[in-house]
Amino acid sequence: MDRQDVIRVLIVDDEERFRATTAAILKNRGFEVTAVGTGLEAVDYLAANPVEVVILDLKMPEMDGNEALKRIKNLRPQAEVIMLTGHGTPDSALVSLRDGVFEYLTKPCNIDLLAQKIRDAYHRERGLPEEEPRVRDIMVPLSSFSTIREDRTVAEAIETILLSFSRTMATATVQETVHRSIIVLDKRSKVTGVMTFTDLLAGLQPSYMKLMSERPQSAADVFLEAPNYSGMFTVLVREIAQKTVRELMSDAPPTIDAKANLMEAANRLLTLGVRRLLVTDGDDMVGVVREQDLFFEMANVVRQYSQE
Repeated sequence: MDRQDVIRVLIVDDEERFRATTAAILKNRGFEVTAVGTGLEAVDYLAANPVEVVILDLKMPEMDGNEALKRIKNLRPQAEVIMLTGHGTPDSALVSLRDGVFEYLTKPCNIDLLAQKIRDAYHRERGLPEEEPRVRDIMVPLSSFSTIREDRTVAEAIETILLSFSRTMATATVQETVHRSIIVLDKRSKVTGVMTFTDLLAGLQPSYMKLMSERPQSAADVFLEAPNYSGMFTVLVREIAQKTVRELMSDAPPTIDAKANLMEAANRLLTLGVRRLLVTDGDDMVGVVREQDLFFEMANVVRQYSQE
């Protein structure tokens, strides 16, 4: 596969919220995406525009997935189709769809799995030999992460993290994994660190508590010191909220090349004892690959093996 190519995807679904959120997320993952609400709109679009992969909902008004599939294949026989079905869809509803459907996915669908299936469909559509994904195929683009300047306050960082959660919760029709960290940038917009939940919790420790944690404690020590925690959480949260992100953030993650294979990424994560790596393409930082991204690829391999 020529990595310069952009995979063109057409989403056909009558749920406006699903179309909008899925299209936005897939665009962030590097796909060229168009979304339409009916089978008729899909037919009109395909009559004038080639695509490699069509994501097609089974249940739609006016023209359902059965009829839409037939017309799509008449117009673009080489296009691969990923069919979206509801929970408990009877087999009888899928019989006439067996021929010409690359994959069936149940809604709500995991966005990482959907992205991988799109890439798999592209390989088959192009008649290319399948190959193991590289880091750039499973990474999360840097543009998908929330960012904050290192000179901003921790209070602003907390609000930024909260906003990322609210955006994900608002997209219930597509399951996107939440990024439990935000990228920290310097004044030149270069990645200089990350802010994680662990960094925030570590910031709550006053210096004397850090010293205590470095020496062994007896059961009696813990019993006597416990009452002193009363009210401390609120006081310390208010204190760190005024600090700059630079004071609490972790260093930028180690890097890995976008062309590296997944075994190299796994070994690097384990050897360095980190949970994420910054992905570089030449001099540019283009994404982040996390433990969970490798996990989703492991799940994909297991599922494919179980179907053989």
